[in-house]
Amino acid sequence: MIKIGVSACFFHPDLNRTTFGPKTLSYLENDMAAYVARPNVLPILIPELPKAEKLAMVKEMDGLVLQGGADMAPESYGEKPIGRWLGDRIRDEYELELMELFLKDEKPVLGICRGFQVMNAYYGGTLFQDIETQRPNSIKHRDAIEYDRVNHGVRFVEGSFMEKLYEGEEKPMVNSVHHQAAKDIGRGLLPQAYCAEDDILEAFIHEDAEPGKIMGVQWHPEFFHTLGDKLIDPFKIIDTFLSFAKKGK
Repeated sequence: MIKIGVSACFFHPDLNRTTFGPKTLSYLENDMAAYVARPNVLPILIPELPKAEKLAMVKEMDGLVLQGGADMAPESYGEKPIGRWLGDRIRDEYELELMELFLKDEKPVLGICRGFQVMNAYYGGTLFQDIETQRPNSIKHRDAIEYDRVNHGVRFVEGSFMEKLYEGEEKPMVNSVHHQAAKDIGRGLLPQAYCAEDDILEAFIHEDAEPGKIMGVQWHPEFFHTLGDKLIDPFKIIDTFLSFAKKGK
């Protein structure tokens, strides 16, 4: 059985919550669990624990998926907030540490949406804190009501790994559930795809690893079932990632 660690989303203590108000809750969104749970694959939520305990868990796992969720705190990539988007610094530190531990162990890492942004920050990149404010000519990338029905075209970089992965897709489409985006790209990250309408960066891999072993996508492949065949095949991403997890067994 392949064991894939998935970073946790956090509900921080909130006394207005009817259950566990004073406690921090760690959770895994169910579509993400189903997406990772391919045949012979066990997704495992990684709680926030001391570094030594997390390291012991990493040794038992074959790869890391960084799931979506709350914004990154601007301080985590060397900026100050420009508005109300303060992010989750606690989760940032937790996930950046997880990346460090998995990469030091030479295990594959896949970042999805927020996870894509965490990976960019890990390698020294920055983010647009709010696309609508800082890239006003861009299309709408997030709608709270439409949510995972928002979609747009993607343009794969010519000759890139991902263009080859999706060879034959005439008008590739993905969903869009984010109001932040990569601004300055991190060290060693190779762009793979851009939004066809406004050139927002949508995917990258890292130059120091086999193509797809260290990979991030801004879209949510785990939500693709909402729109079905309108979007590109979501499983090419997770199956590529899992191929490296299996190699490491």
